[in-house]
Amino acid sequence: MSPSFKDNLTQNLPASEWSGRHTAKDALRTQVWATLKAQKAVRRDPFGHIPDFLGADLAAQRLAALPAWQQAQVIKCNPDSPQKPVRLQALQDGKTLYMAVPRLTRQQCFVELKAAALAAQGISLETAATLRNALIYGRPISFDEMEPINLVVVGCVAVNPDGGRTGKGAGFADLELGMMAQFGLVKPQTPIVTTVHSLQVIASDPLPMQPHDWPLDWIATPDAVIATQTRYARPQGLDWHSIQPEQYQKIPILRSLRPASDSAES
Repeated sequence: MSPSFKDNLTQNLPASEWSGRHTAKDALRTQVWATLKAQKAVRRDPFGHIPDFLGADLAAQRLAALPAWQQAQVIKCNPDSPQKPVRLQALQDGKTLYMAVPRLTRQQCFVELKAAALAAQGISLETAATLRNALIYGRPISFDEMEPINLVVVGCVAVNPDGGRTGKGAGFADLELGMMAQFGLVKPQTPIVTTVHSLQVIASDPLPMQPHDWPLDWIATPDAVIATQTRYARPQGLDWHSIQPEQYQKIPILRSLRPASDSAES
């Protein structure tokens, strides 16, 4: 993508809610959002969100064809709209599904969904796969109740073929993964995957990765699956130095894991 085309796409766009933490990532996200909108590759305005891209169901099908998916019994998935087909596929395949509560605003910041439990309530899997209904019918669950996770699905705004990724800038995916690693639920070998539109795959531009960023092992688009063979190192758990003050104040589980007195001493 030429610099002049990028500039034309991104002129006069407003700042995202989480802009300002990393200038290069802000610019890349803005570029991808603008391109998706210009190419009419999304169902709604993507700006500030994990893009609800056209073909999300096809990308979910490609993901479900991977041996890593087929072997997994427990899957964690983000709550965003483009991953609704992934959540539905997990339930249809009889997997235990963990979904994060948006913005991690509850002390029990995940819900558990199982096809058998939903059937007992008379809830269809299609109904339960939506964000709203997953929060209604899913069982709130704490980390010490969760089973080890066999595969993690994260939402992304931009990715590149070597496993680099960025979300919408809020840092929720990295926090979730850091907490799950800290509780022993995500291991060094646990696959981390995403579904995106092909326009979100940035092959030519660098994608900055920071020490607290979790890289991808697989990328599924409507057209292809990419094995990243990533060389990026995985974090070992929560990076308290990267956690923003407003995150600590607004996310109850963080305050439980590290009281303010401990945080002040570090």
